[in-house]
Amino acid sequence: MLNLDNALEFSDFYHVLFENEKIELGEATLKRLDSSFEFLKNFSQNKIIYGVNTGFGPMAQYRIDDDDKIKLQLNLIRSHSSGAGALMEPLYVKALMLARLNTLCLGKSGIHKSVAETLIALINKDVIPVIFEHGGVGASGDLVQLAHLALVLIGEGEVIYQGERRDTKLVFRELKIQPAKIKIREGLAVMNGTSAMTGIGIVNLIYSKRLLSWAVYCSAVINEIVEAYDDHLSEELNASKLHPGQQRIARDMRNHLADSKLTRDRDEHLYSNGADKNTFFKEKVQEYYSLRCVPQILGPVSDTLETSLKILMEEVNSANDNPIIDVETKHVYHGGNFHGDYVSLEMDKVRLAITKTSMLAERQLNYLLNAKLNDILPPFINMGKLGLNFGMQGAQFTAVSTTAENQTLSNSMYVHSIPNNNDNQDIVSMGANAANMTRKVIDNSFEVLATEVATIVQALYYLDFDDKLSSATRSKIKDLRQLIPKIKEDRPLYKEMNKLKQYLKNNEAY
Repeated sequence: MLNLDNALEFSDFYHVLFENEKIELGEATLKRLDSSFEFLKNFSQNKIIYGVNTGFGPMAQYRIDDDDKIKLQLNLIRSHSSGAGALMEPLYVKALMLARLNTLCLGKSGIHKSVAETLIALINKDVIPVIFEHGGVGASGDLVQLAHLALVLIGEGEVIYQGERRDTKLVFRELKIQPAKIKIREGLAVMNGTSAMTGIGIVNLIYSKRLLSWAVYCSAVINEIVEAYDDHLSEELNASKLHPGQQRIARDMRNHLADSKLTRDRDEHLYSNGADKNTFFKEKVQEYYSLRCVPQILGPVSDTLETSLKILMEEVNSANDNPIIDVETKHVYHGGNFHGDYVSLEMDKVRLAITKTSMLAERQLNYLLNAKLNDILPPFINMGKLGLNFGMQGAQFTAVSTTAENQTLSNSMYVHSIPNNNDNQDIVSMGANAANMTRKVIDNSFEVLATEVATIVQALYYLDFDDKLSSATRSKIKDLRQLIPKIKEDRPLYKEMNKLKQYLKNNEAY
C-alpha cells in the first residue's frame, strides 16, 4: 500500500502502474489537506484571490459574487472539457492521476480532501477518465486534459472501466464512488498544473530505460556475431572519458560479454609477434562505428534519461498550482508554477535521445543485412534460395521508414510557443505535446528494435555457435526464438514482429 505522506519515488509509479499497488491517504497528508483548506476558506474572506472570487485568465479583472463561486468552478471545468484527437491510453491517464494526486496532497492548493479521496478511488478501482491527447498548451498547466479529469471527479463526463467507455455517473453509482466536493477553488486546483505532461513523461521514462537496455543487449550480441575486438569496451579506454553514461554502457556491455567465447583480445591477434608482417588485413582492424562507438552513442542517451528522471520527479513532488497556498506564512502567493517548460524541455531531450537510439539500431540492422559489410552472413540473412527467397529484406523497409518518422518527430516542441488566451498566455511550453510526441517516438523505436532483434535471431540460426555465446545472450535467445522462428521459406512477418515488439516493451533485457 502506497502512503502519500512521503515524496513519491520513480519506483512508486512503476508499482502503481504496472503492479496495481493501491494508494491510501496518510494521517500527515489528511492534516495538510485540512489545514490548507481551512486556511484558504478563512483567508479568502474580504480579499481578492485569483480563481476564488475572480474570473480566469484575461477575465480575472471581473469579480465573482459569493453566490456564484461554486458555479464559477463548475463552469471552468465544463467549458474546458474540450479535448480532441485520440484517447490517451489508460496507463498514461493513470500516471497523470497519480501525479496530480501527489501535488494536490502537498497542501499547497487549498482543496477539500474529497478531491484526493475520489482520485484515490479512481486509481485503486482502475476507473480511467476519458482524456484526449490534444488539449492544453502547457502554460497555465495542462488545462484541457486536466479539465477532463476534473469533469470525472465531479461525477460527469465519461470513463473507461473494464475496457468499456461508459458514463461516469453510472460507474460511480455501481462502485459507490462519491464525487468530489466543490467548495472554494477545487476546479482550478485540479486543472492548473503540469500533471498530464509529467505523468506521460514518467511512463515515457519507464519505457525509455527498458528500450535502452534492449539496445545494449543487441549491441553486445552483435559484437559476438562479428567476433569483434573487445578493447573498445575496456574500462581503461572508457574511463579516459569522464561521462558516467559512457562508462555505464561500456560496463554493462563488458558484463554481458564476460563469458563470451566469441569476442577477441587484440593482444592475441594484432599485438603478437609477427602481426606486423602482414601488408593487408582481410578482417577489420577496427569495427564500424555502429559497433565500436556504442558507449559513446548510448552513453549520452543514458545520461539524458537519468537527468530527465531527476527533473520529472522534482516536478511531480512540486506544487505546480496557482496561486500557491502557504499555511506556514499564512499567505497566498500568485505566480506561474503551472508553467511546463521543465518537463517540455526534458521530453524534447528524451525524444532526441531515443531517436538516436533507433538510428543506431537501424545502422546495426543494416550492417547485419548487408553481406558486403559484414562478410559473414548471406544477403538479408536469406537462408532460402538467393533470388527466390527474401529473408529479412521486407522488414528492413519498415524499420527504415519508422526511423525516418522518428527523425522528423524529433523537432522541438519546447520552442514552438504560440500565444493564446487573449495573449494572457503569451509564451507557453507545449509540454503535453512534447510528451505525447516522445511517447510516439518510443513506441516507434520498439518497432525498430524488434526488427533488429529478429535479424539477430536469424543471424544466430545461420551461424549456429550457441555454445560460444555469452550466458547473457543465451538467457533470452530461447524466448526470442519462440517469437520469431527460423526463416527459410518466406512468410508474412507482421504478426510475429508485433509480438516481438510487445515482448520487448513488457520485459527487461537484463
